[in-house]
Amino acid sequence: MKDTFHLNISTADNLGIGLFKCSIDPKGKFIAINTTLATMLGFSCKVDLKSRAFRDLFSRPHDADEFFNLLRQDTKVNFFETLFVPRGGEPVWVAITASKVEDADKKEYMEGIIEDVSSHKEMEERLALERDLTQGLLDHIPDAIYFKDRNNRIIKVNNFYAQGMGFSPEHVLGKTDFDFFPIDQAQKMADDDNYVLRTGRPIVGKIERTLLPNGTWNQVSTTKIPMYDRKGEVIGTMGITRDMTAYANLEKERLTMLRSAFSALGKTLEMRDPYTYGHNHNVANIVEKIGKALGWDEDRLLSMRLAAELHDLGKISIPLDILNKPGKLNDAEYRLIQEHVTTSYSIIKDSHFPVSLAEAIYQHHERLDGSGYPRGLKDDQIIMEARILAASDVLESMASYRPYRESLGIEKALEELEKGRSFQYDSEIVDIISQFISENDRKPFWVEN
Repeated sequence: MKDTFHLNISTADNLGIGLFKCSIDPKGKFIAINTTLATMLGFSCKVDLKSRAFRDLFSRPHDADEFFNLLRQDTKVNFFETLFVPRGGEPVWVAITASKVEDADKKEYMEGIIEDVSSHKEMEERLALERDLTQGLLDHIPDAIYFKDRNNRIIKVNNFYAQGMGFSPEHVLGKTDFDFFPIDQAQKMADDDNYVLRTGRPIVGKIERTLLPNGTWNQVSTTKIPMYDRKGEVIGTMGITRDMTAYANLEKERLTMLRSAFSALGKTLEMRDPYTYGHNHNVANIVEKIGKALGWDEDRLLSMRLAAELHDLGKISIPLDILNKPGKLNDAEYRLIQEHVTTSYSIIKDSHFPVSLAEAIYQHHERLDGSGYPRGLKDDQIIMEARILAASDVLESMASYRPYRESLGIEKALEELEKGRSFQYDSEIVDIISQFISENDRKPFWVEN
């Protein structure tokens, strides 16, 4: 064994590795060392180091006890990290790999290598500090933050996410959204993750409702961004989900109060002119069905329905003898009737409804060819909500009874829309209305049973 030790000295010195052989008694007296080990520990020569006991090099006595216990039990210790005390310097991190051996006389000793791992430990501690700082930051952010791999498996979460799910962070790791959410909801989440993975494009501020494992619903805003490796390849996604439930409830309450206020106005209109009120309500049914056929979301449908409920609110200012006058109106009377659009818009424009609601009301008598009023808008200047409202208004007005005339019938109403198809009324909307009428045996499809 002695020859082997000496044969390895040159190689070890070139690699900066310390070699040692020492007794296995409680002190551990050095039998042989190489120059690199002496230099590593701040000794000017091997003789100085050999005068020290192996155990005395340990900065922490309990580390020495642990090392010798492991050696006695297993006869070999691999990469045992500890602090050594060099001569006249700060403690240095080393890794010891040693074996218990016997010589020809059956005398036990140990031999092994010692590596200076100070730079490795410094980097390790730096990374640990950065990791702890990052995790601490994540855990104190009041949003759910989560990281997923390319298979949409969760690989890291913050405390807020875990608490919201009702599990420990460890329970969540390795799972997917399908383990926690209803399948249709989880599929939408997976589709979003896969979109980010496929395109490298983020999804920012998506509003969605989620059913949590505890059975409660919440409304959230979710942002998902791609994660890249050093080669610039997408390796996963990071998600940030903010709970907007309280804000959404507040908005819902505010919207309910506004709707109640306008409902009161509508009731006033109903008492004064029940036909106009009934017309508004029927048009609301029509536009809602068209919006659903177009695949609109709940918020846009609500805005569209409210616009219909309020679109003739301005008629509250028109004298009833003009509003319900049989026969043809003179120019002055017709101009007064036209004013209801501007009046309706003026009543609600400063309320906190979506912009499209007030604008839809303002535009509902505009026509694609510019022949409408009050501003003579045309083509793309007219928003889709107003186009729907325009066609629905004509349909219900012509198909229904009015105090000043009998109903013209649904066929006449559809004929009017077909005649103005594409140049006055939106062709897609006319087609949807035509299909609804056909499916309802040529009867009004908006009448509530």
